[in-house]
Amino acid sequence: MSNAALINRLFDVIEDDIVPKTAEGVAHGNKLFGAAILRKSDQSLVLAETNNELENPLWHGEVHCLKRFYEMPKADRPDTKDCIFLSTHEPCSLCLSAITWAGFDNFYYLFSHEDSRDSFAIPHDLKILKEVFTLDPGGYNAENAYWKSYSLRRLVRELPQAEREKLDARIDRIAKRYDELSGAYQSGKADNDIPLN
Repeated sequence: MSNAALINRLFDVIEDDIVPKTAEGVAHGNKLFGAAILRKSDQSLVLAETNNELENPLWHGEVHCLKRFYEMPKADRPDTKDCIFLSTHEPCSLCLSAITWAGFDNFYYLFSHEDSRDSFAIPHDLKILKEVFTLDPGGYNAENAYWKSYSLRRLVRELPQAEREKLDARIDRIAKRYDELSGAYQSGKADNDIPLN
């Protein structure tokens, strides 16, 4: 599968599988982060989930997805080394650790930590990396002995112009939808019970 085909498939999962769950979660007061797990062999969806911090502040989109993944019967659950992990937003330190402990050797994300802070007014990822780990934005090792991470925007920038233009249009469409979800979350967050709004 070409990079463009894989990126298109990951965008399909964001738009068709993660966003509907996220819209429902945001309507209840949860943040707008989501994740999915796909099989490497055929890019079929194993599971998509979204943030569920109202139930438990640890249920970030990625961690909640992993929780649900490990609730699947073992016979139906593929090995993590045979899976792609997709995150709508660059995983925070909690989620980076969870992905690592679960044994994934990769993850892909669309929106960066800076996007979470600047576009979605959720600065906690970068604040925690700085305050707890003394890391500046981008300071963690994006390729290491455990996994390699992929920024979907960076991958799109590396494609030939014709493919890049089509995928940039998809990114714009997805970003517009997340802007709407962010507005809904921000307008109602004062009423929820999440420690780090």
